Amino acid sequence: MLNGKTIFLAGHARLPQGMAAKSVFDTLTITAEVDIKYGVILEASCTLATEQGRDFIGRILRGISLKDSVEDAIEEIETYYRGKATNAIVAALKDLGLHFHQIRTEEIQKV
Repeated sequence: MLNGKTIFLAGHARLPQGMAAKSVFDTLTITAEVDIKYGVILEASCTLATEQGRDFIGRILRGISLKDSVEDAIEEIETYYRGKATNAIVAALKDLGLHFHQIRTEEIQKV
């Protein structure tokens, strides 16, 4: 049930050559349901080729606040994810954070 307290966001980045997901997608997408007030990622997924990879990234991102920054999540991804898509995941996460801050700025300007 939607209650106006969460938003669905997507961040995108180009995938490197030689990845399994590259045969299906040209870009990696991270999607997230985010608490709009606190910026906390409630649920996240991405377009990595394997379910295990998607779940792993989702677990890393769950609980991260986009309100502060994405640097904590980037540090965790760079520490624990050892795949070819690291740079694309980081870029997509930065794009996701940018979208969140744009929406927050628009909301503040409406008030």
